Amino acid sequence: MNRLAAPLLACALLAIGAAGAQAHHSFAVFFSSDQDVMSVTGTVKAYRFTNPHGLIEIIARTKDGAEQDWKIETNSPSILLHRGWTKDSLKLGEVVTVQGWRARDGTNYMRLRNAIRADGAPVGTPLP
Repeated sequence: MNRLAAPLLACALLAIGAAGAQAHHSFAVFFSSDQDVMSVTGTVKAYRFTNPHGLIEIIARTKDGAEQDWKIETNSPSILLHRGWTKDSLKLGEVVTVQGWRARDGTNYMRLRNAIRADGAPVGTPLP
């Protein structure tokens, strides 16, 4: 029985590790730094300070006034902390302008570069 336990344990650990690796992805898979950084202004609908990436959801308005949902992926909380962010950096209902790289597939999904409050103050320490 002990001869079976070690290989089974090894397989279980590999499966757990593979699932975690699959959940994380490269920037280049979904976003292109060849594209210009874009800005979207909207009202914060949700803010999750979670691993492996945080997420900001905003409701923006198009030029004709229609609502448009956007999802903005952030760095991990550990990196955000070094940039001056916390789990309380954004409040629901707050108006922010987010800057970043749009998803390659053209959906309303972007990778965060910087966020700016309605009064012009940066959220955390902005990238140059």
